Amino acid sequence: MVGIILASHGEFANGILQSGSMIFGEQENVKAVTLQPSEGPDDLKAKLVAAIDSFDDQEEVLFLVDLWGGTPFNQANSLFEEHKDKWAIVAGMNLPMVIEAYSSRFSMNSAQEIAAHILETAKEGVKVKPEELEPADTAKAAVVDNQPKGSLAPGTVVGDGKIKIVLTRVDSRLLHGQVATAWTKSVTPSRIIVVSDAVAKDDLRKKLIEQAAPPGVKANVIPVQKMIEVAKDPRFGGTKALLLFENPEDVLRAIDGGVPISEVNVGSMAHSVGKVVVSKVLSMGTENVETFEKLKEKGVTFDVRKVPNDSKDNMDELLRKAKAELANVK
Repeated sequence: MVGIILASHGEFANGILQSGSMIFGEQENVKAVTLQPSEGPDDLKAKLVAAIDSFDDQEEVLFLVDLWGGTPFNQANSLFEEHKDKWAIVAGMNLPMVIEAYSSRFSMNSAQEIAAHILETAKEGVKVKPEELEPADTAKAAVVDNQPKGSLAPGTVVGDGKIKIVLTRVDSRLLHGQVATAWTKSVTPSRIIVVSDAVAKDDLRKKLIEQAAPPGVKANVIPVQKMIEVAKDPRFGGTKALLLFENPEDVLRAIDGGVPISEVNVGSMAHSVGKVVVSKVLSMGTENVETFEKLKEKGVTFDVRKVPNDSKDNMDELLRKAKAELANVK
């Protein structure tokens, strides 16, 4: 696996390492290296060498540094010179760049290949509101991208006429960083569909969710009944969908209505009155437990984890814990 070094003036590298871990999970063969005010170039170089030595494989190393021409860049560059056929340096480090680099290591084994790949994501991560402040050429491109593509007549069959559900996730936070980055990179949907009766009626939440979609992926918010209709509509045969539900009860309603869901990723369920904590990110009430058991009876399997890099929790154990805790509450 390609080793990644995040290098910066001050604590920036440590901060972005922590942020990346929150969104994409803990990473192996990634080190943050910082230049402190009391340190000089030689101190930083020694830290870089120690970080490289800690990697499982020193053949492929990618440096992500804060500033072109700064000390972190210069010292990384001094090491790079002896490995320029394999290693790579990218300056202008930002969080989208780091997360894309993490994701790319699943399919790319070359530091230079990853370096070339993450440049576009790093640029796309820089946006401004109001949109009128965008440079003219960028704004023009955005307008072209958002032009309506036209609607297909009812009954039109696209592809095999069956929507492709690449991930179904229960997450009380719906579309947030872990979904927009880690899971989207992992399952590569063309559309994120938030399925919620409540959110579909809330224009502000709908707008915020649509704006939170990562580049190249559309986001929609629809009620459960509409999702049932979409699943049966042959016009969505070319769609790769990531479905987001706030709770397992809506998932069960969708399945009962004919939405072809065979596996559910259980990512986050917030605590509220009447629920018990069963893990760091999951709280369940009696209705939730009963619903998960009904889903099991229908043959649905569960993938219990926040992000793709996490190890999977055992749903049966979590349900047993929830029932025991709920019995104690009573």
